Amino acid sequence: MAQVFSRNTDGVVRFLLAGGLLAVIAIAVVGTAWLRSDFVTGVGKAVAQPVPFSHKHHVGEIGIDCRYCHAGVETSASAGLPATEVCMTCHSQLYPNAAMLAPVRASFASGEPLHWQRVNSVPDFVFFNHSIHVAKGVGCETCHGEVDDMALMAKAQPLSMEWCLGCHRDPEPNLRPPQDVFLMHWKPPDDIKEVRKELVQTLGIHTETMTDCYVCHR
Repeated sequence: MAQVFSRNTDGVVRFLLAGGLLAVIAIAVVGTAWLRSDFVTGVGKAVAQPVPFSHKHHVGEIGIDCRYCHAGVETSASAGLPATEVCMTCHSQLYPNAAMLAPVRASFASGEPLHWQRVNSVPDFVFFNHSIHVAKGVGCETCHGEVDDMALMAKAQPLSMEWCLGCHRDPEPNLRPPQDVFLMHWKPPDDIKEVRKELVQTLGIHTETMTDCYVCHR
């Protein structure tokens, strides 16, 4: 009987199968790394705004509290953005004719709000509540980074499901006394481990239910 396949066929087939398997693994690894990269998540990339608002200047240098502009952060799901009237509280007196503030003056005159571009966001199918995180002792800089060093606001964390679940499974490393939530560059005390364990109890943080689907998807 004539030989249908050559003696090298077995080796070629093994090579192709092994190569195909390695290619699939490589694609999966590279794809996963790409999805987690800053190119996709947008971490560290400043977003162009109608006015080049500097948190570094307003928070870091002047010392304006987060709540002055983000008035809803302690009481509602949304932290809120300042109305133009809030900006003009200062800028009707300070730099009233500055060219970069022309959009602010135009907004104030017309009553048309400034159209700020979102920097930090989660998908529409995700329920996120700022007030509960603030009440439970999660500092602003945990999610938003050290904004007092940002000349232009940029995303500090990926805010992905994986990232959020990491905190929900083990929130203690991100907890601080609620009165310190709005502090930038916060330095934990020496007994921080004991403080955090106590916070879990006193603030009613129930880690056993924090990864349930309904917590974020309603």
